[in-house]
Amino acid sequence: MKVLNAAQMNQLDVYTQEEEQISSLQLMERAAIAFVNYFVQHISVEQEVWIFCGKGNNGGDGLAIARLLVLKGFRVKPYLLNTGLLSEDCAANLESIRSLVDVNTITSQEEMPAIHKDIVLVDALLGSGLNKEVTGLYATVIDAINASNATVYSVDIPSGLYCDYPAKHSSIIKADYTLTFHTPKLMFFLSDNESYTGVWHVLDIGLKEAGTEHLATNYYYSRDSDIKLLMRKRPVFAHKGTFGKALLIVGSRGMMGAAALSSKACVRSGAGLVCAHIPACGVAVLQTLLPEAVLSIDADDFVVSHLPDVKLYNAIGIGCGIGEHEQTSILLAELLEGVNIPLVIDASALNILASHPELIKNIPPNSILTPHPKELERLAGITFENSWERLLKGIELAKKLQVVIVLKGAYSAVIMPTGVVHFNSTGNSGMATAGSGDVLTGIITSLLAQGYTSEDAAKIGVFAHGYAGDAAANRLSKSAMIASDIVEHLSDFFRVFE
Repeated sequence: MKVLNAAQMNQLDVYTQEEEQISSLQLMERAAIAFVNYFVQHISVEQEVWIFCGKGNNGGDGLAIARLLVLKGFRVKPYLLNTGLLSEDCAANLESIRSLVDVNTITSQEEMPAIHKDIVLVDALLGSGLNKEVTGLYATVIDAINASNATVYSVDIPSGLYCDYPAKHSSIIKADYTLTFHTPKLMFFLSDNESYTGVWHVLDIGLKEAGTEHLATNYYYSRDSDIKLLMRKRPVFAHKGTFGKALLIVGSRGMMGAAALSSKACVRSGAGLVCAHIPACGVAVLQTLLPEAVLSIDADDFVVSHLPDVKLYNAIGIGCGIGEHEQTSILLAELLEGVNIPLVIDASALNILASHPELIKNIPPNSILTPHPKELERLAGITFENSWERLLKGIELAKKLQVVIVLKGAYSAVIMPTGVVHFNSTGNSGMATAGSGDVLTGIITSLLAQGYTSEDAAKIGVFAHGYAGDAAANRLSKSAMIASDIVEHLSDFFRVFE
């Protein structure tokens, strides 16, 4: 799914109107119906609802929503900020509701009503086209809503939040739920904005998908249907050689759990053969926990220090639990100089690169780096002020190094060497647990071994990782999840998507 900017969303609205021969007012009604259909499934008709509307089309949405809720038996109080000329569609919806319920106007701070926390608020003040600082009466109303502790539903986007880049002002609605139309907005994917968007859902309002074909974007949102198109069928006459040989260089004394998690995830994700190169101290651990893996045993008892014959393998992953020992750093340097296939580089291997930046230039093109935010900071050599700056730096590095960067977190950003970003739609906060990243490394390495491109292996791997995490959370609970639960639920992904 393309993530469209504000101007492109407007173009898509116009395209739909022209193709279907409908007015903008009719399309607004469609959006209001979609909002109300979701809202009434979650809010009791006994609940009092206040709707704050601006003078533009977002306010028009709010007035249409108010009318539909009144007709469904809700106790609704619409409030309209009287700050100037209404948009044409907003004025039309104001006329439509007048005979059903009184519309309260707010012209000054003194007319702002006191909001009780047991009231449900609908925010329809400012829409996704906002591109200027929020001041005056709008700022006053937004600040009052935020101070109320009432439950807030925002229409399309929390008022005051920009659609395409961070807002610098502080008057932004802190919604509990955001019901957005057609596509998520770019700012929804940034951790800094979670306090504004709350839980967001995309509502289908029947916009014509064909209208997006000529709209260029560098941002996408990976959904089930997108991932299914990438997945390959396993041939009936396949054998283990069909699905490649994966090598994982993992583990050190005290960190053999990371080796076990990554190796087991690699096996569970369909590679034909998985070899784990580990220090000698980990042999009993790996042989017991994962008899399906072949072991390559390092000469050192406690760390990985000598490369195996890497030419035997279709894909290589390195970093999980290896530490940052001098011998291990030398091993990584030798690996980077000696291979010409993409690598999956994670955890300690990323930290070694950050400590030895002269090695970064030797990373094979199309390798996959999987940093969490702090690891990206170390690689970049700077501390990021916000999540937008972090994303831009990830894009810059991916283009400069010609690698895929998986910037881990909620809606993990899979950044291509071209700078194109695919945000992931699966996963949950229960996956914020030690070892979760090791599992991801194993999954992606397995997919690379099977012949998927780096781009597809990263997109599928991140999605499968999150999907398994969601399956685990549904069966257990987010608070009780451990990384092993993600591995155990990988079959849920492959059962559905293969």
